[in-house]
Amino acid sequence: MTDAHIPLESEYWQKGFRWIAGVDEAGRGPLAGPVVAAACLIPYGVELKGIRDSKTLSKSRREKLYWDIVTQTLVGVGVVDEKEIDRINIFQASLLAMRKAVLALPKTPDMIFVDGKFPFDIPIPQIPVIKGDQKLVSVGAASIIAKVTRDAMMEKLDLEYPQYGFKQHKGYPTPEHITALSVYGPSPIHRMSFRPVEEAANNLAAALMEV
Repeated sequence: MTDAHIPLESEYWQKGFRWIAGVDEAGRGPLAGPVVAAACLIPYGVELKGIRDSKTLSKSRREKLYWDIVTQTLVGVGVVDEKEIDRINIFQASLLAMRKAVLALPKTPDMIFVDGKFPFDIPIPQIPVIKGDQKLVSVGAASIIAKVTRDAMMEKLDLEYPQYGFKQHKGYPTPEHITALSVYGPSPIHRMSFRPVEEAANNLAAALMEV
């Protein structure tokens, strides 16, 4: 991301909006663990360098930028766990996590840029931006906060369920994760509504019935 992305936010600063937040989420695709969203409100005049989509950054670079962001901006985080994901589906859970993230901000924004196509339920003006994490500093910063936060949560959960390798794949459906699922079956933090997890549970149940 370069400074070429800043004018879109500056356009709204010039319109009188002073508290503009970017919102993004991490963890829609994994088979286990929560979905985590972050809201990042960059105070007017603060300039962050090197911000881009968290997925394109190395782990060390993300963690360095994480501390730059939390010390220079206002941040809110929203978490929706796997049980709620199963209850309302991952799409609705992602929107709920975004709402929670904005509500967790210490200052209410007067404008929100949302990564993706869809706004969420909150009475604040919103502009969805496809690939917003690549186009807007505030959304790119939110993507970094969300991913670093979720990765840390999955690394902690790896200590409870080491057989699945969460520290390495963070719950995403890698071949190693699928193999572990077939051997051990789902853990308490797996998303039972996701097909590979449901299939692993059914296969395990069938195998036990044959014993």
